Amino acid sequence: MLIRAKAPLRISFAGGGTDVPPFPEQEGGLVLNATINRYAYGTLRPRPDDNIQINSLDYGTSAEFGVNEPLVFAGSDSGGFDLLLHSNAPPGSGLGSSSAMMVALIGALTEFRGLPLTDYELAELAHTIEREELGIKGGRQDQYAAAFGGFNFIELSGDRVVVNPLRVAPDTVLELEHNLLLCYTGTTRQSDHIIEDQTARFEEGNEDAVAGLRSQKELAVEMKNALLQRRLRDFGELLHTAWEAKKRISKRISNDRIEEHYEEARKAGAIGGKVTGAGGGGYVLLYCRYDRKHEVAERMIQLDAAVDEFAFEPGGLRTWRVDDD
Repeated sequence: MLIRAKAPLRISFAGGGTDVPPFPEQEGGLVLNATINRYAYGTLRPRPDDNIQINSLDYGTSAEFGVNEPLVFAGSDSGGFDLLLHSNAPPGSGLGSSSAMMVALIGALTEFRGLPLTDYELAELAHTIEREELGIKGGRQDQYAAAFGGFNFIELSGDRVVVNPLRVAPDTVLELEHNLLLCYTGTTRQSDHIIEDQTARFEEGNEDAVAGLRSQKELAVEMKNALLQRRLRDFGELLHTAWEAKKRISKRISNDRIEEHYEEARKAGAIGGKVTGAGGGGYVLLYCRYDRKHEVAERMIQLDAAVDEFAFEPGGLRTWRVDDD
């Protein structure tokens, strides 16, 4: 018997950074995001012995452990297993792939152990492992997006998280898919140094950083309302405003390559856009005029960016079992 799990990656529209400590503890965070049809996958095969082998196709690495070593999840009474992990987006892409992978991994293990975790418990466990035990810096939105799926307006106050699923009209979702482009800049990044700079600037009371984060909260609310009210032209323009505000948080969020891509996309017909994650590289999300989207795509290709269309994923983490043929 094989146990499989898949968790969707996400794009963040506004509020990114307000989920990173210490901002949510001091002022509360608000994030608007949605999951897309890119996934982190895990396949678990039980073993007859007490060994655990983990293979990551994304990193081309593997590791083997004894089942009684303390890193093992939820005890050792179920024996060993082989675990294969992979995703269809590169690490450091800005789509929350590391958090989605953690959610998929925990999903496979909870199915294997028969543990009944709620979506909130699973997302919080993924956050604890990734942020506290592994020391990977970042916020809280990614784990919750991967666990819940769909369009979500997420409220954060310290350790308290409330996920508000949004009932976005089906025609609005289709129109978004029609007008949005994901453009891969060809560079991945580790977000730790960006997060560290953002945190330091906020703690120092840097006016730009504080104003940028507060603007992200306001824009998350405005963009949520625009989505629910089907005002997509406004949504595209707010996406641009959110990007300008995000760059105030840290000077490391953008760079010359990102700025060139974004400026050229705007000239070609993009109304607004932003980097999808902490910044510094990965994917740029662009909202285009419907009659200029092809021109934007052509210009991005000329700048050596890979252009992807995508669909939104309404579901979150899924696990299932299949016979091992």
